[in-house]
Amino acid sequence: MKNMRRVFYLGVIIIISGILSSCTTVVRKPSVQLPQEICPQPTGSVLRHDVFHVVAPGETLWRISKMYDVPMPDILRANSLKNKEELKKGQRLLVPAAAPIAPVIALYPSDKWKYIVVHHSGTDEGSSLDFDKYHSSKGWAGVGYHFIIANGTKTKQDGQIEVSPRWIKQQNGAHCQAGGMNYKGIGVCVVGNFNQERVSQKQMDSLVYLVNTLREYYNISSKNIIGHRQVRGAKTDCPGKYFPWVEFKERLH
Repeated sequence: MKNMRRVFYLGVIIIISGILSSCTTVVRKPSVQLPQEICPQPTGSVLRHDVFHVVAPGETLWRISKMYDVPMPDILRANSLKNKEELKKGQRLLVPAAAPIAPVIALYPSDKWKYIVVHHSGTDEGSSLDFDKYHSSKGWAGVGYHFIIANGTKTKQDGQIEVSPRWIKQQNGAHCQAGGMNYKGIGVCVVGNFNQERVSQKQMDSLVYLVNTLREYYNISSKNIIGHRQVRGAKTDCPGKYFPWVEFKERLH
């Protein structure tokens, strides 16, 4: 009798389990796509030394830490800062035992970006902080480019890639109104006046690296990598008559 009861209860349990499993809906949380961070890390033994860094628009302590391969607590301690929120645009920071600077390029999942538009600043010197001040004075929401490639002036190294808040926040640009490029084109400004001088080798190396990184991730065709003056309706000679288009295009893969 006991065995029959066990068999009966077991059968009931199996039937109920089958009903529940057939009626249960599995709810899955939507996957969140985080930006992919591209930051070349130093390899082997590198020469480290203390450097001073001027905080650019949109830069965080985390980003500066990655750029110089120095832990955030070390930077806070060296500058007598209590927390990362104390960081301010234009602030001069001591970065102790810094490795050679490396770009930190975030790649955000998006189907918005169809073009890369190359500019020159038309000035002998400049930085993201300088352009931020100038563009803000014109009533714009800060620096109009997404990336700036420095020429060794205004505390920035020759070839240093600066990432502007517009890229970090994935905002429209303010670099080329013609052709609607502000809404679909990534604006890259190389500091210098290339109607009078030539792009430095370090700037060209950085530009090629940046553009290759962006075009591969966003699947941007070579024909859509253009200079400002090549945009239909744009009335400018930017990025200048000495910009080496042949060399630049040959180095893109």
